Amino acid sequence: MPVMKSINIQFFDSPYGELIIGSYEGQLCLCDWRYRKKRAAVDARLKRGLNAGFVEATDPLLQQTVEQLTQYFQRKRKVFTLPLLLVGSAFQKQVWQSLLTIPFGQTSTYIKLAETYGNSLAVRAVAGANGANAISIIVPCHRIIGSDGKLVGYAGGLSAKQRLLELEMNRSFQF
Repeated sequence: MPVMKSINIQFFDSPYGELIIGSYEGQLCLCDWRYRKKRAAVDARLKRGLNAGFVEATDPLLQQTVEQLTQYFQRKRKVFTLPLLLVGSAFQKQVWQSLLTIPFGQTSTYIKLAETYGNSLAVRAVAGANGANAISIIVPCHRIIGSDGKLVGYAGGLSAKQRLLELEMNRSFQF
């Protein structure tokens, strides 16, 4: 019987809520809000997609992730330099790659993301992919706001989203 591979996980108490971070074979595959509504679905997708189980352990990449997240929350880092492993459908990966192009301190909308795929009607699909992101903050799904400029849906809660945007933009947001 083949030995199951491991996703090393640990917990990180950020200033905005507890995160679960995970690495698989030297790549970050998880940095997500520990108590989000879709926690079980995200974890199941990762385990199934990587044919691996969670093991609470640390490794150099997880230590580097904690260091970079700490720098980010201290306003000392704007860009993350971690090897990422995006686990999902081809469409989800495409959306997550697009999120990585949104610069620190800027926002975009679901419709603008959908338009990058040539289909402004794909807003719901884009929103669903955004919500399925397992590498929160680093793959900056928090930078997506409603077309009306208001804060909408976020796995870590709207308060965390507001605080992340305020950290990056040095201005107030309302939801």
